[in-house]
Amino acid sequence: MDSFNTKAVHGEKLLKSFQSKVTPIYQTSVFSFNSLEEMEGYYSGNSPYLYTRVGNPNADELAAVTARLEGAPAGVAASSGLGAIMAAVLAVAKSGDHLVAARDVYGGTFYMLKEELARMGIKTSFVDFEDERAIEAAIRPETVILYTESVTNPFLRVENLEQMASFAKKHDLVLIVDNTFATPYLVQPYAFGADIVVHSATKYIGGHSDVSAGVLCGKEKYVEAARSRIVNIGLNLSPFESWLACRGAKTLGLRMERQSANAKKTAEWLKTQPKVKDVFYPLSLSEKGNGAIVTIHLADDADESGFFRSLGWIQIVPSLAGVETTVSWPFGTSHRSLSPEEKEAVGVSKKTVRLSIGIEEAEDIIGQLKQALENA
Repeated sequence: MDSFNTKAVHGEKLLKSFQSKVTPIYQTSVFSFNSLEEMEGYYSGNSPYLYTRVGNPNADELAAVTARLEGAPAGVAASSGLGAIMAAVLAVAKSGDHLVAARDVYGGTFYMLKEELARMGIKTSFVDFEDERAIEAAIRPETVILYTESVTNPFLRVENLEQMASFAKKHDLVLIVDNTFATPYLVQPYAFGADIVVHSATKYIGGHSDVSAGVLCGKEKYVEAARSRIVNIGLNLSPFESWLACRGAKTLGLRMERQSANAKKTAEWLKTQPKVKDVFYPLSLSEKGNGAIVTIHLADDADESGFFRSLGWIQIVPSLAGVETTVSWPFGTSHRSLSPEEKEAVGVSKKTVRLSIGIEEAEDIIGQLKQALENA
């Protein structure tokens, strides 16, 4: 191997036996073998990796840590939160099947269930999950899934997970719970009886607004079915984004403790402000805290444009959960795809503001919001 180009391409591969303190980034699309027999060993279970779409150590680490935090036996990573939700649903439902979902789920989930799954022949009925009779009335012979969120987006209704699990079991339904807002630090839906728990790891698991990722975990038979969908549809997560999300997960508890404490102080202050009509913040989500999201309705006479223009260092974004405090406008972002009637049904208006509280000093967050409300 004397030529320059050959030496440049093949370089000097390091031994694979070094014990790195942090999992390396396996930034490779494929894994190599020393013989045809060794490659054949992959298919008989002697080797774990072949092709990154099928499996990668970084994605597996993210799935494993999330499953461990949720107290679930298995997990699998996906390219986004919606990717994880899609894989979870398709692990259970097929064309001709039916879901019953909470009406107040995240707008992107609402659209996917209503429109995209309908194209596949899977129909969804959206009902008020605080009314068990409404859920009961929505069930059909072809219903296979009950779908909800542990804390709903954006109005932070805390789901009665134990009741939902009991209801799902009674009707032989698979319970899927999106635990993105609560995170396993505050709530573990699997312990309450959920069959599948999904996360947009883009949010609190990643925690730093620098990754797009999803994870689902739960009963092994559903996770393995979801893994098959992820592999064969191409919903896999890249090695680098998996690595970033794993790094973020290490500080999940620390961040949620701080952000929840800040959110509680901010919510209490907002309740005293004349330019704020309503404040939505859970009061009894967990002994560890009530989450880092606060949603408000500005007063009827408040100017929402003036509020958003006067936020200073608080950025306007279409998402949530970074270490920085941000705000979003659900009417024009997360719930934009809903019809006016659907927005009204879930309570989203032009006066709705969702605040994602960060790790700054609570007094500084309140100071910026005070400035914005004075200009609203």
